[in-house]
Amino acid sequence: MTPERYAKILRVLSKRQPTLTVLMDEVNKPHNLSAIVRTCDAVGVLQAHAVPPRGGKLAAFDGHTFEATSGSAHKWVPVQRHDHTVQAVQALQAQGFQVLATHLSQRSVDYRELDYTRPTCVLLGAEKWGVSDEAADAADHNIIIPMFGMVQSLNVSVAAATILFEAQRQRLAAGLYDAPQLTPDELRRWAFEWAYPDLAPEYRARGETYPELDDHGQILSA
Repeated sequence: MTPERYAKILRVLSKRQPTLTVLMDEVNKPHNLSAIVRTCDAVGVLQAHAVPPRGGKLAAFDGHTFEATSGSAHKWVPVQRHDHTVQAVQALQAQGFQVLATHLSQRSVDYRELDYTRPTCVLLGAEKWGVSDEAADAADHNIIIPMFGMVQSLNVSVAAATILFEAQRQRLAAGLYDAPQLTPDELRRWAFEWAYPDLAPEYRARGETYPELDDHGQILSA
């Protein structure tokens, strides 16, 4: 760990937005998963959420394909798995998130009309069938990206980027990137996990607190 590398880790963590996330509802193509996670990293999402595809494995989160196509973004944006989309929506709502489902319905609104400075989760559907009706009904709002061409929808990763950069725009204007959104303890924990990804699991397995780091990212001796 070089001082320059550690300084960059702290700079990036100071911009992370723990109140902005995505929930991927059975998105199954590795290149789309990777692109969404890469966009999450770009706009400062701290961690993402996903429900595995029906009858399959969420292999893209474990295998070489995901790692190779995500530009290593998976290292910086962990993805929490859920078994059921509606339950995941309800769990996020219980944490104070508004859930915005990308879904065409009678209550859909232009994605730009909503307030992304609030704790927000963008719910993204599978490539073939989109967000399920049940999940869309459970969401706080349904949102659409206005389309004026012959096709009716964007690729899911493109839609994710479009919406997340609107969230970034609003949050920049509101000053949410100006000061760390993580508490000092959270920032120290994430900094250790990013700086020492091989050591962090060992400390967790033993139930031990992460050691303190000095200003250059070096582990302080006990």
